[in-house]
Amino acid sequence: MAKNNQVRIIGGLWRSRRISFPDHAGLRPSADRVRETLFNWLGQELGGLSCLDLFAGSGALGFEALSRGASRVAMVEKSVEVCAALRRNAELLQAKNLQLHCMDALEFADAARADAAARFDVVFLDPPFASQLLQQALAKMAPLLKAGAKIYVESANASEKFPGWRQEKRGRAGQVHFQLLASEPND
Repeated sequence: MAKNNQVRIIGGLWRSRRISFPDHAGLRPSADRVRETLFNWLGQELGGLSCLDLFAGSGALGFEALSRGASRVAMVEKSVEVCAALRRNAELLQAKNLQLHCMDALEFADAARADAAARFDVVFLDPPFASQLLQQALAKMAPLLKAGAKIYVESANASEKFPGWRQEKRGRAGQVHFQLLASEPND
């Protein structure tokens, strides 16, 4: 892996530690500035929260959540090569409470619906921008969420709408548009 294929954890237990990731089509780690904003929105400490990083990629969002005290993080990544890098980073950090699933994100969401223990407080949805996976994944989220759960989404489209979800926060960094969503009250 090239030295520039690294991302820095910005807060918590592993603050300033770097994790590496391979070159892979569509893999685009969330920038430091974006993650800093996200974790200001969520709160600096995530103690007791269960998180799902559905398109884990570099693992920046999931490892950041663990670093900030999340009680459980499930990372889902389809690429065998990228999943192996996530496993190496988890070992390097001695990450506890991490469940790594090397499988298709939408298949994971379908399978997790039947598991009442697989409910999450926070979900990170940052699929490759060139795909249609964001809307497909959002359509599968409701059964996976605990009451009051939040969903973080990144997209390349500022005008993208998410029916059935209430926008709580919104930001932009360069070409990346990001939002924090919650279920509409009547869902």
